[in-house]
Amino acid sequence: MTFRTLAILLALAAFSSAHAEPATLRFGQIPSTARAVSSLYLYVAEKQGFFARENITVDIVQIPGGTGNMVAALDRGEVDVTQTATPYLIQAALAGSPAVAIAGTTANPIYSLIAKPQIANFADLNGKLIGLSLPIDTISISMRKLLALKGLDQADYRVKELVGSPARAACLKSGECDAVPLGQPDDLIAVKDGYRRLGLSTEAVASFQFEVIAARRDFAQTHAPALIGFVSALADAFRFIHDPAHRDDAAKAIVALTGTSDDIARATLALYLDPDRGVLPRQAEIDLGGLAQVIAFMGEGGTIKPPLPAPEQFVDLQYLRAAGVQ
Repeated sequence: MTFRTLAILLALAAFSSAHAEPATLRFGQIPSTARAVSSLYLYVAEKQGFFARENITVDIVQIPGGTGNMVAALDRGEVDVTQTATPYLIQAALAGSPAVAIAGTTANPIYSLIAKPQIANFADLNGKLIGLSLPIDTISISMRKLLALKGLDQADYRVKELVGSPARAACLKSGECDAVPLGQPDDLIAVKDGYRRLGLSTEAVASFQFEVIAARRDFAQTHAPALIGFVSALADAFRFIHDPAHRDDAAKAIVALTGTSDDIARATLALYLDPDRGVLPRQAEIDLGGLAQVIAFMGEGGTIKPPLPAPEQFVDLQYLRAAGVQ
């Protein structure tokens, strides 16, 4: 048994008594997601007292500049844990970052390709400008696959790189972009306002691990009780969101978090859960198959070179396991 393994086992064994000790975790967040549905689990965990139950205080730290900066902030010690898109974590870890995924958040996101009202179908996008995210981003990967599925090669349309749903929505509303991918509730609001939904990302990509919670390996090892309490709270937040008995509460939480209407909030939950489309983890688990799919797509795009790494290289499941999740 190595010293590292022994230290972790001792920390985990002490969890039942040590988790009562108060702990503050600095949580890295992308500013554009602060009031987005993708942050619902944090809102629920806070408002339902799941963090308080674990004696965890979550200090939100806004990291400007988009998802690509989240792991870098983690590596610099500016935050203790962060939400990040998996391609950026993979890329950073392969470059030597000590960051590792400790819990899952959005698994298989649903992005709608929203177009101007006069764009009737995919063929009408030939020669038009589409606002996508960065090439490495899974949003861009899934949208390009959707466009290809519908008969459009990359040479058939122009691309403007825009990070974050607010920037893409603004491009569409200004008239510069002819179509953009939007998540919830922005896509549902756009359709209500007269824009056209051409298709969904899930038509082209059925299994993904879009985002995870990451921590530095060294920090995780020395703060195991706090991280176990943290992922326990996240697990309960996702269970709460999935529970039909709490559907009204979850809808109210979306309204409070995003400022959207009750009907849009309920439509968002119905899109995710009726039936369950795997958008949200059931209890903060990490889908290794979905992570393998991300790695495969990165290999296809040339972002990483073969031989492709195994998904297990980028995760540390012991905190979820200690919390009774995975």
